[in-house]
Amino acid sequence: MNSEITPKEKVNQVILPSELLAHWQGHRVLTRKLIEKFPDKEFFGYTLGGMRTFAEMVEELLSIAGPGTKEIVTGKTASFDEASPKGKTKAEILELWDRTTEEINENWSQIEVGRFHDEIKSFGQYEGTVQSAILYFIDNEIHHRGQGYVYLRTLGIEPPMFWDRN
Repeated sequence: MNSEITPKEKVNQVILPSELLAHWQGHRVLTRKLIEKFPDKEFFGYTLGGMRTFAEMVEELLSIAGPGTKEIVTGKTASFDEASPKGKTKAEILELWDRTTEEINENWSQIEVGRFHDEIKSFGQYEGTVQSAILYFIDNEIHHRGQGYVYLRTLGIEPPMFWDRN
């Protein structure tokens, strides 16, 4: 029996959209806790090994999640603008994080289950499916959160437990 699936073949659902959203939002809760752990100065100024500051990484995440889910809903190409500062203080960044969480929830409620296998071109340049775009949004957040963990550990700060997503 061949268990391989061709890219165009649709399969029965393994995870419900509501479960995928809850999974992503759990990661967002953990990333928010990580942001809160950073001292303000280090959040905006600490780098290691040529990596960006954690604030810059978070700004990238803010540039992807809300606009990316809106693009999925509307079909209108979102601009990817990670370069322009999103907030000047950690409190402003956390406020933007919370608003983006609400935006994701609002956009998510408009994505029909049959669309998850639709071909899209995220931000006008990344080809894949709705599902692969969302998984990228989640993977990218996990990747940058891991970098944030390294920063906190090198600063002598205990990060939140990786499994604490409530």
